[in-house]
Amino acid sequence: MNSTRRTYAFSLTAAVILSLISVAVNAQVKTQASVSHGQATTETQVERGEVVSVNGNDLVVKMEDGSLRHFANIPESARVTVDGQELGVHDLKPGMKLQRTITTTTAPRTITTVQTVTGTVWQVSAPNFVTLKLEDGSTQRFKIPQGQKFTIDGRQTDAFGLRQGMKVSATKVVEVPETVVEQQRKVTGTMPPPPTPPAPDQPILVAVLVPPAPAPAAAPAASEQPKTLPQTGSSIPLLGLLGALALAAGLTLRAARLIRKA
Repeated sequence: MNSTRRTYAFSLTAAVILSLISVAVNAQVKTQASVSHGQATTETQVERGEVVSVNGNDLVVKMEDGSLRHFANIPESARVTVDGQELGVHDLKPGMKLQRTITTTTAPRTITTVQTVTGTVWQVSAPNFVTLKLEDGSTQRFKIPQGQKFTIDGRQTDAFGLRQGMKVSATKVVEVPETVVEQQRKVTGTMPPPPTPPAPDQPILVAVLVPPAPAPAAAPAASEQPKTLPQTGSSIPLLGLLGALALAAGLTLRAARLIRKA
């Protein structure tokens, strides 16, 4: 997530001019290398998204096109610049807006290697090999590439024109075109916007707590009925009533007899 740089080298075919391949190259073979650079090109890619979730070092981002991208195992060293502060993956929150800028620079270059050797012909096996006696007195066997030319006393000849004792010099030039690609990645972000406050003329709901109504009081339990009636009267009125009924019955019988006699 922070700025990273990666370099890739793609080697192409090598152009060999007047090449002489050595079987065992030692200090008698002189080597020079040079690098020439071409015109570099730069391409910038911008990706935007919104943080959906952060779980440990795993990040899920919703991209502008609506797709979800899962970034797994984000290193602890990765940093995001949010409002001027450097944040790690554990500092990211859902709702944050992220932007990743990838800058790719492609630069062609050519590495040229020149090897030269000078010596005296010791033995020739034309057209494939030649053994030279070098300046330090050692001998060295070289493989002769097809079409190789040798310079002898200012004149050029092939392997068949070599003779023992000739002073020769050969040069091997290798040109290797390469393409160097460098990438820089930078991630920036912004905090989620704060919630929108209510309009000034918008009523605000006020919650009022109403205490619950008290439970109705329990009705008093009915008094138990006494098992025996209180002694509030005497038996005299009852006896008087029985006497009156007996008298009425007697009068009724007497009246009935008088009626029968008549």
